Amino acid sequence: MKKIRGIDNNKPIGELTEVADFLPPPEELVLSERTIKVTLRLDESSLKFFKEQARKNHTKYQKMIRKVLEKYSAKYAD
Repeated sequence: MKKIRGIDNNKPIGELTEVADFLPPPEELVLSERTIKVTLRLDESSLKFFKEQARKNHTKYQKMIRKVLEKYSAKYAD
């Protein structure tokens, strides 16, 4: 009868590959700027577009609008 060997959890199974650390340090995960709530009037077609795109991409339309404004202001700042 063959003896069944148990798995030694202290030893690696197979060939190991080192993976480079790609995660940012915790201080870079903190939002750099605070957000401020504003009221904004949009035309119906623009809002419809963002809501449809948000639904397709499983996100919130407000977040998409905020990102567009961030990119626009960053491009034309100073």
